[in-house]
Amino acid sequence: MSRRSARGSSPDATDDPDESFGAMTLTEHLAELRTRIIRAALAVILGAVFIIAFYDQVLDFLVRPYQRLCERRGPEFCDPQLFILDPIEGFSTRLRIATYGGMILAMPVLLWQIWRFIVPALHAKEKKYAIPFILSSVVLFLAGGAVAYFTVERALEFLISWAGEDVDQVFRVSSYIRLVGIMFAAFGVGFLLPVLLVFLQLVGVTTPGALIGAWRYALIGIVVLAAFITPSGDPISLAMLSVPMTLLYFVAAFIGWLALRRRRPGPS
Repeated sequence: MSRRSARGSSPDATDDPDESFGAMTLTEHLAELRTRIIRAALAVILGAVFIIAFYDQVLDFLVRPYQRLCERRGPEFCDPQLFILDPIEGFSTRLRIATYGGMILAMPVLLWQIWRFIVPALHAKEKKYAIPFILSSVVLFLAGGAVAYFTVERALEFLISWAGEDVDQVFRVSSYIRLVGIMFAAFGVGFLLPVLLVFLQLVGVTTPGALIGAWRYALIGIVVLAAFITPSGDPISLAMLSVPMTLLYFVAAFIGWLALRRRRPGPS
């Protein structure tokens, strides 16, 4: 009877994700990580191939804010034509755009692989948030990228105006694409702040009350973080990133309050 009980209890122990995660050896953890990395890399490569196939259209889309600025302010303010000053610059720029675009297109796969790697360590009530977190992360990242795209023109106008009237503005295509790519990444990551805050509330690391109570410190931290991650350092980009992040901070506290309220058992 005891042997049967022992055998009957073992499947329950191994089927528990938390226990099975803890029982995994270091080699098994590394194998799991390697599998997730390979799948994520393949997704990025496929996305990069797609971007290369439509490279001219993508490049035109990225350069459009700068060209609009030059058309609006006139040729004496800036030259709408970007230049290449190195024989391999065209090839490296194409690879950079393909890599950036491939990562953006593969983002749902990247987030899913990250979630699947950490999900064994989560409780069942936390695992059900996988799809909402992934979808919200993709939407918020793209929203941040959209804000960055419409900020590029104003940010460049501010930066060029500080160069002086006697300075001709001639930009390399690689430098411009690097600036736009970093701005996309900075704004996209900044807009992911509410996802992190909501997750921390759901797992009990913080509470909505604590977030609201620390709003003054959060505001200072958001401004400092926005100033640190914006590549141009201009006040326009700083405002365009810090203001939405501040609003999203309070939205995250409200969403966490709603989620925790639904968890509370009703009156008996």
